[in-house]
Amino acid sequence: MPAKPRTTEVPQPVTDDSIKVRHLSHYQFSWTAQEPGQAGVITLQLVLDQGAWEEVMTVSAEDAEVLRGLLAHGSDVAYDVERRVLMFGTTPVGHH
Repeated sequence: MPAKPRTTEVPQPVTDDSIKVRHLSHYQFSWTAQEPGQAGVITLQLVLDQGAWEEVMTVSAEDAEVLRGLLAHGSDVAYDVERRVLMFGTTPVGHH
């Protein structure tokens, strides 16, 4: 009798909290004023899986500029909820 193929065990039930990687649907940068003389606070809100999950993170002005460029050109962006990592698609080996 042939061996049964191995499958990945998935904890049941699958809930919103058990999904670790989600696709970015929309994003919004915001700037919040602070006390006079202090720098404002920039936040980036990620809307994931068409609103099934949201994440808000505080970013520096430099990171906001880099992220804005990456997000503007990314056609497939994912976010690892557990590790808090944005992933910008994939590129085949040998391509720029």
